[in-house]
Amino acid sequence: MQTNYLSQQFKAGFLAENSTACPANATVCDGTSCVLPEDTFNQTLSVVLSTVLTIMLALVMFSMGCNVDLKNFLNHIKRPWGIIVGFLCQFGIMPLTAFLLSLAFNILPIQAVVVLIMGCCPGGTASNVIAYWVDGDMDLSISMTTCSTLLAMGMMPLCLLIYTKMWTESNAIVLPYDSIGISLVALVVPVSFGMFVNHKWPSKAKIILKVGSIVGAVLIVLIAVVGGILYRGSWIISPKLWIIGTIFPAAGYTLGFILARIAGLSWHRCRTVSLETGMQNSQLCSTIVQLSFTPEQLELMFTFPLIYSIFQLLFALIILAGYRLYRRYHVKTKTDVEKTAQKEDSKSNAKTNGGFVSDETK
Repeated sequence: MQTNYLSQQFKAGFLAENSTACPANATVCDGTSCVLPEDTFNQTLSVVLSTVLTIMLALVMFSMGCNVDLKNFLNHIKRPWGIIVGFLCQFGIMPLTAFLLSLAFNILPIQAVVVLIMGCCPGGTASNVIAYWVDGDMDLSISMTTCSTLLAMGMMPLCLLIYTKMWTESNAIVLPYDSIGISLVALVVPVSFGMFVNHKWPSKAKIILKVGSIVGAVLIVLIAVVGGILYRGSWIISPKLWIIGTIFPAAGYTLGFILARIAGLSWHRCRTVSLETGMQNSQLCSTIVQLSFTPEQLELMFTFPLIYSIFQLLFALIILAGYRLYRRYHVKTKTDVEKTAQKEDSKSNAKTNGGFVSDETK
């Protein structure tokens, strides 16, 4: 703030030396010394970009909804075995992993808290786009994201109460319930419209889905780039946070996949649960830390959500590339999703748990 003030005074002094009057926007003038208002260009640019990205994200979620079948979606809600597995991953595996990583690397208390906040956040909407590209179960993906965002209202305070006791008072962390609510509305409303379009005009829904999936992939990268440019935190933070930011999303993807497979979910649902587990709502995490800590504290850890966001995207792209290579060289005519569907049809008399075959052959 002091540096900004001095630079403004220098600018004002330079203008004063080369003109007989103070600039029109000067707030205080004393001879050749003028005080200019703070430049709000970056703040305005941030608001404009956030608005544009929010609108684009809503359109992308609308297109993702065009791939959701209402009947299958309701089956996941009525018989929520897949959602339960996702819940255990989201609010069981991720907070525990954050806690263990914080202990293992012996980071500062304030840094441990931000890692735990990230671990307690619900899944992000980017997982829906990546799930589409890896032939995941879109009905499960959308229902998991919706349920985790809704349940975050109660599960985030509970998880933070359990895991942050040794570092800080849980009531010191401000949870922006309005932001969680907005995220929920921004997810549910466009997806609902997309589901309606898919039900009424399935041929048009396919076209919308193809366009939206491409736009969504571009949007995910764009958000990461814009975040890197406009992020207000210092990039000079502890190397330990960089390491945790690398390990954490990879652990989320891996453990989510393993737990889903142990639970007996099919391969494409395992991929879906894996992505929903590892891809967190990093924007929500940034909002929480901004509301909860002082500027001095933010300097120690404010960049961590962006670091996590970058690496969660990087590993998601690696998963996508690996799956596409697998399809190209090992699946000649049909995807493994179609093969799974054939297996499930051939075992129509098999015992199922919530619509999922409990013991699937490889």
